Amino acid sequence: MNIVNGLKKTFFDTVNTCKELFIIIIPISIITRFLDIFGLIEYIGVFLSPVMGIVGLPGSMGIVWATAMITNMYAGIIVFAALAPQAGLTVAQVTVLATMILVAHSLPIEIRISQKAGPRLRFIAPLRIFGALLIGFLLNKSYEMFNYLQEPNQALWTPAAKDSSWIGWAKGEINNFIWIFLIIITLLLTMKILDKIGVIDLLKKLLTPVLTILGMSSAALPITMIGMTLGIGYGGGLIIQEAKNGEMTKFDIFYSLALMSLCHSLVEDTLLMVVIGGHISGIIWGRILFTFVAIYILGKIMRKVPDSIFNKHFFRV
Repeated sequence: MNIVNGLKKTFFDTVNTCKELFIIIIPISIITRFLDIFGLIEYIGVFLSPVMGIVGLPGSMGIVWATAMITNMYAGIIVFAALAPQAGLTVAQVTVLATMILVAHSLPIEIRISQKAGPRLRFIAPLRIFGALLIGFLLNKSYEMFNYLQEPNQALWTPAAKDSSWIGWAKGEINNFIWIFLIIITLLLTMKILDKIGVIDLLKKLLTPVLTILGMSSAALPITMIGMTLGIGYGGGLIIQEAKNGEMTKFDIFYSLALMSLCHSLVEDTLLMVVIGGHISGIIWGRILFTFVAIYILGKIMRKVPDSIFNKHFFRV
């Protein structure tokens, strides 16, 4: 009977979590669809063209990054596949672009999810965008300094053209919603099982010193790990529920989402960047190292910020 009750509770928790996510995702998906149709994303890409020189990329890659930031990584990859042959990119350049996309993509949806949990737009949006530019700059300088990965890039996979009709778009969105529901219910069940057999407690003991350095308590560990491995959509959705339940402090939520913002979806998204030519030195190790250093520095700074300023400018209580 306890198992049945547990499954029922997990199902309803999943429904509530997905409801919070879909309220955010559906309207923003429609807005970004119109931005795409009216060509506004391309204008943003042209605006970003001069910025690409800072990270050692040709201006045409601004359209690729803009597409990934405003819509999603898959759309960015399709644009990349169309423009890359003429750009003559090296492996280092593709790794820089891929890492920037991994840090800053699907911003309208992912930033809104983060906002819903507490962090303010004026903090989380610059963190994503300028964080992506900074890591791109550092990677580019490192690769140039050591003359590393300067050979021509060869993508492992070229995506097929997507169905651009409204029906094709709607089918894709519905498919995404189904997968979100299935993954979240699987995550919740897995977390309950791991908690029962003591794995969560073991991980907390092992990683609490690291979390303490970053300004978080062990309560933030399970969901932070989900966000880092599977993405903000899943980790952020669960954090919204935890925030409502009062299980995590505002500082746990703040630092957890800041960390997720710079380094999330280490599995699926990273593999996507591998197939277009991204090297693990940047898309995995560089991103992880950059994130932990950035969050450590952020923690040092935020400890000196008065609570009133923190609540007014960084976190919505």
